[in-house]
Amino acid sequence: MSKEIETRYEAERRKRLRPDGKDQYRDLAGDLARFDHDPYAPADERAPVVVETEVAIVGAGFSGMMTAVNLIKQGIEDFYLVDKAGDFGGTWYWNRYPGCMCDVESYCYLPFLEETGYVPTERYAKAAEIFGYCQLLGRRFDLYRRALFGARVNEVTWDEAAQRWQLTTARGDRLSARFVALSGGFLHKAKLPGVPGIEDFRGTAFHTSRWDYRYTGGSNTEPMERLRNKRVGIVGTGATGIQVVPALARTAGELFVFQRTPSAVAARNNHPTDVEWFRSLPPGWQAERVRNFTEVVSGLKPERNLVDDEWTRLLWDHPHAARTPEQQEASLDHDVAVMQELRARVDQIVTDPDTAAKLKPWYAKMCKRLCYHDEYLQSFNRPNVHLVDTEGKGVERITEDSVVVAGVHYPVDCLIFASGFEVGTDPIHGMGFDPRGREGIRLSEHWAKGPRTLHGVLINKFPNLLLIGIAQSAATVNNTHFLGNAADHCARLIRTCRRTTIEATAQAEEDWLSVLYDTPALRFLADYYRKCTPGYITGEQAPHDASSARRLMYPGTVLDYAALVTEWLDAGDFAGTIRSPEETS
Repeated sequence: MSKEIETRYEAERRKRLRPDGKDQYRDLAGDLARFDHDPYAPADERAPVVVETEVAIVGAGFSGMMTAVNLIKQGIEDFYLVDKAGDFGGTWYWNRYPGCMCDVESYCYLPFLEETGYVPTERYAKAAEIFGYCQLLGRRFDLYRRALFGARVNEVTWDEAAQRWQLTTARGDRLSARFVALSGGFLHKAKLPGVPGIEDFRGTAFHTSRWDYRYTGGSNTEPMERLRNKRVGIVGTGATGIQVVPALARTAGELFVFQRTPSAVAARNNHPTDVEWFRSLPPGWQAERVRNFTEVVSGLKPERNLVDDEWTRLLWDHPHAARTPEQQEASLDHDVAVMQELRARVDQIVTDPDTAAKLKPWYAKMCKRLCYHDEYLQSFNRPNVHLVDTEGKGVERITEDSVVVAGVHYPVDCLIFASGFEVGTDPIHGMGFDPRGREGIRLSEHWAKGPRTLHGVLINKFPNLLLIGIAQSAATVNNTHFLGNAADHCARLIRTCRRTTIEATAQAEEDWLSVLYDTPALRFLADYYRKCTPGYITGEQAPHDASSARRLMYPGTVLDYAALVTEWLDAGDFAGTIRSPEETS
């Protein structure tokens, strides 16, 4: 990396540093609870459910659904799924904003395509189709009769005498479960920027995951005709903002895009599925394609690139695969070349030089999730679209009728927050409840100095409680690949231990942390991310403390991680765990 590029990256990073880190965001609670209203929930006046079950799955998005399906494959039919949403889908239940679609190829992202025989209509499916597919999975695997929707979990408490978890919900449900799988995922708890005056705004305001189509008109795919004479402001230019801005630009009378940090935006190149090609794929094609995609985007450079899209092109030299000094230097050179290409793309598309300059991303490619769209940059050539760049500082404040940046008031009728979901927080905060384990200890107490797990799955003093998430485990571009592996691992673990209790030992938690630290590439990766502009991937570059030092992910690939936990489970001795000496009743 040239000194000039490195200096520019550092200057842009410093503009955006904040001492409050992730605390700059606000919960949808108290005066902001109105932003958490579920506009999609059907009327459901069911009576509370009181039941004993083998497994309670908290979360009914892809993570929870894959856990359920894998339990069925392991011969376990006695389970319930519990979710605050009104249907299956998780992220895809909440994200129905206009233009919303998946940025990973449908053929890799949508699980169980071979089992269902479903043919995605496009290479990159839109949100409505993905939500519909989640409902299809619910029907195909008979999950609806096992689902409790609109049920926000209040308490999850270990009952030592009964050797069971007692789970209660805000709807009065009471489940007594031998196992609890926390499958809430990590893209479901919406967040708002902590901008002074949010509560004062008197126009229409909402979060993108709670889209108000009564106000805007239209749908995920249809024009929002009611915005024709409206001044609309949108705060946020990450993966969500990239998708929603073009839809707003086509219909809003005026659109003000408030930007703190520009995204790196490559071409999407979406197209309809070639049905004949799809139906010609041999048995086992999806597992092979998913694995190959992860290999490529992890920088492993397999002989074939089955997906051959922008993800696989831009991440061919992924820094996580760089082990030797030579590989690390080559990775950084490729990184600079990719970002130079994406900055040049801005100049090729955006006609106003000043606007183009403000839309250029000045950071390394893995600092933020890469984005893909064929209309986002083009939207800024429209006369009704105005980029309001905040020079890295964010919105200054909000008044009754305007957004203020650098002392300038921008009057708006409607204010939309594309501020995304909480990522990197622990399950306690993300899911809104605090499990109580042996001896009454809260998970928040056990994790007071940061996460403590074995494999990111098992926890000392919390028997038969299984985590499915990214805390101290693995992640990749294709979330359903990791979540699918984790769901399969947890289902196998439950089947193997279904008549006993299992938890991590305190020593195993420390040993696992040592594994997360012990990698030849850790210093290189730590330096790479330390130089990033703030964002959720880097914990907003908050000052490091004992807690953040434990918020690591497995340094290898998802494939490495899956092989490791599979080998551990297949060994049969359950190293690093405490198991009850006899079968529980």
